[in-house]
Amino acid sequence: ELALDGAGLASEPGDALGLWPRNPEPLVDAVLQATALDGETAVRIGEEERSLRAWLLDKRELTRLARPFVAAQAERSGNADLQRLLAPEHAGEFQQLLASLQPIDLLQRQRADWDAESLVAALRPLQPRLYSIASSRKLVGDEAHLTVAHVEYDIEGQARWGAASHQLATRAEGDTLPVYIEANERFRLPAGVAPFRGFVQERAALGGTGRNWLFFGAPHQRSDFLYQLEWQRALKDGHLQRIDLAFSRDTARKVYVQQRIAEQARALHEWLKGGAHLYVCGATAMGKDVHAALLDAVASHNGGDRDAATDYLDTLARDGRYARDLY
Repeated sequence: ELALDGAGLASEPGDALGLWPRNPEPLVDAVLQATALDGETAVRIGEEERSLRAWLLDKRELTRLARPFVAAQAERSGNADLQRLLAPEHAGEFQQLLASLQPIDLLQRQRADWDAESLVAALRPLQPRLYSIASSRKLVGDEAHLTVAHVEYDIEGQARWGAASHQLATRAEGDTLPVYIEANERFRLPAGVAPFRGFVQERAALGGTGRNWLFFGAPHQRSDFLYQLEWQRALKDGHLQRIDLAFSRDTARKVYVQQRIAEQARALHEWLKGGAHLYVCGATAMGKDVHAALLDAVASHNGGDRDAATDYLDTLARDGRYARDLY
């Protein structure tokens, strides 16, 4: 929960909070050690000059691999396996490499001849991270509540972090963070409908009377049912009419949100026909599976015509009644 007192940052439900992250200092130290470079070396890129350590802390991506860095590492290390993965016929393996490793992993595994300026030039500029705001200012005031998974994993006995999530998770009360509001005009609350936490809060504050239905999916109910008491309270208070849950790792048969949609296809179709707005928020892969389930749900009640179902969902999207916020 971040206090925005006096920051002049106004948001609406559906907006995101942008954070300019700072790389973890142990990660920067590991990069300097792996490259045998002096962090105090001055590096000029364009008109900007700062120490190598400062570039690595605040200006360069160290938690996400990109092709230019992999290519430069392959050339400077002369590693044949890395060079092989850059070929078009190995695109699948290369994508797996990008998804599973960070720059530090390549630097530690293959000794390469780096100089400070070349290293900074090969790394991508550090980009802001966007987090959907999970609160309504009408209820919580000048604050922004975020729902963040602290990205931590281990490769060969060494800790790895997500830059922004680690920064958020390790801040103490009273610390400040460089943030801004990223407006999302295509993900807005229509009158009387509030499918997510910020929307539910907004609806409660405005006295909305429209029905709300939440499909919620996560691996485990015990540890991952985020805001459980709030959803239960919303059901009791009438701010939420229905909730369908899918916890994929709690039973032998994995159950996902798309299966709950299939089970409730008739009711969901009736809600849409009655003018409901539909929001999908979560990981990109989940969004694809949910979209496919929605197509099946619509097609199952229009005679099985999937082309017509596709046109129907496209029309909902154009009319602002089907919005997706995926990452």
